Amino acid sequence: MEMDLKDVIETLQMAARSVGAEVTSPWFYLQFGIILAAAGIAYAADAAIRARVDMDSLASHLPLPLRHFVRVVVGSASTAVFALLMMAARITMAHSTWPSRSYLIAVSAKLALAWLVISLVASVIRNAFIVRLVSLGAWIVAALSIIGQLDATAETLDSVAIEVGGLRLTPLLLIKAGALVILALWLTNIASNFVESRINRATDLTPSIQVLLIKIIRIGLMVVAIAIALSAVGINLSALAVFSGAVGVGIGFGLQKIVANFISGIILLADKSVKPGDLVTIGDSSGRISAMKTRYISVAAGDGREFLIPNEDLVTQKVVNWTYTDKNTLVKIPFGTNYDADPRLVCKLAIEIAAAAPRALKGKPPNCILTEFAEAGMKFSLTFWIGDPDGLDNVKSEVMLALWDAFKREGIRVPYPVRELRVRGALPVETVIEASS
Repeated sequence: MEMDLKDVIETLQMAARSVGAEVTSPWFYLQFGIILAAAGIAYAADAAIRARVDMDSLASHLPLPLRHFVRVVVGSASTAVFALLMMAARITMAHSTWPSRSYLIAVSAKLALAWLVISLVASVIRNAFIVRLVSLGAWIVAALSIIGQLDATAETLDSVAIEVGGLRLTPLLLIKAGALVILALWLTNIASNFVESRINRATDLTPSIQVLLIKIIRIGLMVVAIAIALSAVGINLSALAVFSGAVGVGIGFGLQKIVANFISGIILLADKSVKPGDLVTIGDSSGRISAMKTRYISVAAGDGREFLIPNEDLVTQKVVNWTYTDKNTLVKIPFGTNYDADPRLVCKLAIEIAAAAPRALKGKPPNCILTEFAEAGMKFSLTFWIGDPDGLDNVKSEVMLALWDAFKREGIRVPYPVRELRVRGALPVETVIEASS
C-alpha cells in the first residue's frame, strides 16, 4: 500500500510540473483566450438557433428517428458550434506554428466532439437521471483517454483494494460493475417492454395470467442480466454468499413488509382471487382494480381517487369481490309504508317498477316481500338483479324515485315519526297565572 501511495504522489507531482510548464508559456494564454471567445460565440449561436428554429415545423415532416436526432442536435447546438470553432482554430494554428502550441485547443475540440457524440448516443435512453449519469461517466472516460491519463487512472483505481470473503473489491471493479449493471438493466427493460406488449396482445390469456407472466419474465431477465454483468467484470458469484446473512438480517428487521407484499402479489396473481378489472370492496375502500404492482394494487374509486392497497392486506383481510365468478349483482332496497296501505298492492307495484328498470335482468324476475310489522308501519324488501355492479347507487336511486311516484299516485303514504303529547289534569288558566305570579 505504501508503494502504491508513493506512485500516486509521483504521478500527481509530474502532472503538476506539466501543468506549471504549460501555464508559464505565453501560448497558453492565447489558447485560453481563443477558447473563451469560441465559448461566447457558441453560446450566442445557440440562443439565435433556438429563437429562429421552430422544432415542431422542422421535425414534423421527418421520420420519428430522424426527428429525435434533429431535436438532440438543435438542443446541443452550442456544443456543435464550439467543436467546429475549435477544429478550425486547431487547423489554422497547426499550419502557422508548432502543433504543441495549440494543444489545449485540440483537447477542447476533442472533448466537445466527445460530449456531442455521447449526447446523441445517450438520448435513446428515456430516464433523465440515467442519461445524465451515463453521459457524465462516458465523457470522463473519453476525457481521460484524450489527455492520455486513462491507463494511469485505471491503475490507480485498481491499486486500492478491500478483501471481503475472498472477493477483491477495488474502485475500478465497482465502477465497471456499476456501468455494466446499468447497461444490462437498460437492455433488460427494453426486452421486458417488448415481451409485455406481446403478452398483452394475447387475447387467450386472462389479465391475472398476463400480469403474472410479465412479472416473472421481468424478474428473471433482471436476475440473469445482473449475473452476466457481474461475471463479465470477474466477480465470482459464489463469493457473494458472504452477503446472504446480512441480507437475511435486513429482511428480518426492515424489509419483511416489502417481501411480504411481494410474495402476496405473486399469490394473488397465481390464485386469481382478484384481477385487473374486478370491482372490490376492501374495508372502507371500494372501486375497480386498475393495476396490480409488485407491492400494491391500485383501486380506482370512480370519483378521481385511487387507493393504493398493499398486497398483504388483500391476503390477510376480508375482501369483497363483486365480479369474482359472476358479474350479476343482487340489488336490495328496503322501504316501508303505513298500515293504511294494502301490502299486496305495494308488493305488486314494487315488482313492476323493478322489472321496468333499464338495467334489471329479464331472466331473473324481481321479488318483494313483507318483512316486518313495525311500530311505525309495515317494512318491505325489494330485490332484483342487474348485470354489472357498476353504478349500483344510481340504480337504487332510480327505482326508489319510481316507487315514490307510484306511492303518490296510489295514495300510499310512507311512515314517518309522529309524537303525540297528552296533558292530563291540567290546571285552569287563572290558577296557572296566579302560580306564575
